[in-house]
Amino acid sequence: MIQFKYKPDGDVLKSFMKDNTFFRGIRGPVGSGKSVACSIEIFRRALMQEPDKSGKRKSRWAIIRNTNPQLRTTTIKTWLDWFPENDWGKFAWSVPYTHMITAGDLEMEVIFLALDRPEDVKKLLSLELTGVWVNEAREIPKSIIDACTMRVGRYPSVKDGGATWSGVICDTNSPEEDHWWSIMSGAVPVPDHISVEESRMLIKPDNWQFFTQPSGMIEVKDDDGTVIDYKPNDKAENSKNILDSYYSNLVQGKTKSWIDVYVMNRLGSIQDGKPVYNMFVADTHVSKEEIPVADGVPLYIGLDFGLTPAAVFGQKVRGRWLILQELVAFDMGIVRFAELLRSEIATRYGNLEINIYGDPSGDFRSQTDESTPFQVLRGAGLMARPTTSNDVSLRIESVSTVLNRMVDGQSGILIDFRCKELVKGFEGGYQYRRLQVSGERYEDKPLKDRYSHIHDAMQYLMLGAGEGRQVLGMNKPLETFNARVDYDVFQRKAKPARRQGLWARM
Repeated sequence: MIQFKYKPDGDVLKSFMKDNTFFRGIRGPVGSGKSVACSIEIFRRALMQEPDKSGKRKSRWAIIRNTNPQLRTTTIKTWLDWFPENDWGKFAWSVPYTHMITAGDLEMEVIFLALDRPEDVKKLLSLELTGVWVNEAREIPKSIIDACTMRVGRYPSVKDGGATWSGVICDTNSPEEDHWWSIMSGAVPVPDHISVEESRMLIKPDNWQFFTQPSGMIEVKDDDGTVIDYKPNDKAENSKNILDSYYSNLVQGKTKSWIDVYVMNRLGSIQDGKPVYNMFVADTHVSKEEIPVADGVPLYIGLDFGLTPAAVFGQKVRGRWLILQELVAFDMGIVRFAELLRSEIATRYGNLEINIYGDPSGDFRSQTDESTPFQVLRGAGLMARPTTSNDVSLRIESVSTVLNRMVDGQSGILIDFRCKELVKGFEGGYQYRRLQVSGERYEDKPLKDRYSHIHDAMQYLMLGAGEGRQVLGMNKPLETFNARVDYDVFQRKAKPARRQGLWARM
């Protein structure tokens, strides 16, 4: 008879292990016992397998991590802490790493796979498995999870009695808000930019279940709601198996975003690079509620083109910038984006003076299309103008100056809390990439990624509105470009308008 002792320390851990759902995922802070629970769950399900005709309880499992170094140093280490070779049989350290455990009537084969090589993915797609454990699922794409669901329940074969239980279990620290886990678990709604076809793949099936553990600590806030300290959470799980000082030591010297993800178990991201705007403070620069549109105040829109076009909408009210809205699209050309932008302006800002500025490179024709982005915008009834400069340093400084500015005791800029991508970029997503050399060295230009597009648009807004001129010490007021009072945004061909300043705006 096999002797083995393990007791999950926490109600969520217990519920996770007792559940029989085909797919189960558990999300929690570091040190919450997730990985150990998944290791034990595989072993427990193997013991529950009904014996075949020969009296053996046979099962085959795959344990997956995204890279080989992480697989060896974390996942396999956790497994062997509980199932050491001296007690449970020799571990095969040649790829694919395999642990054959035979004890009494138990015969279980555990295969460890890293998915950083194409041949590893092919290996997964060829396996006949009882079940799969995906370790740190936030680093695994949904397509791999779907592949896992196809490979389980195939061993033992039906002629040999079939699997008593089969399925996929996953554990993870908190992923980003637009991750498949966040959406399918119901933590966030499906983003607007996701296509209908893709959104169907993110609807949680009835045979999927997600579990969320309590945070490791509790925030201590002052009267203004600012976090000033952390204290232990009495409901934190796995506390019997970690030092009392574990979390209090962990939060020392960490950023709030790091603590939010790894200790507070909140959705978010941690970047390895250096934030472009280290002066940004969410409690100061992000609104707590919706910012209303100011009547009679000109609206400025900054645009970035490409297949990930983006727009930022803002007004300058009594010397203070109010960023009202962001518009982000993925895999969308300028023609469709122009229609989307036109509709948004008509819906929310139709009675305002509109000033649109964009990337100067948008005035050049592409090799495949004779029209430029600015011509496409004009064809949609949107009079947009390129900024006078595309210098990255000047663009960044025009935003930094506003972030550092104080106006009547308030920050010089306030961003609507609904501008999720813009705020996440300010919090570190928009960053200088770390160079792969010794020491703290970074690239001299921001990383081009999902956050760079919306922040490019933000910079073009500030340059177009004159903040770049102030950076350069040019105090001459920038001419404004007034919208035509009689302009109908739904009319593609507007009547000739009298020029005011350099351009007639809309």
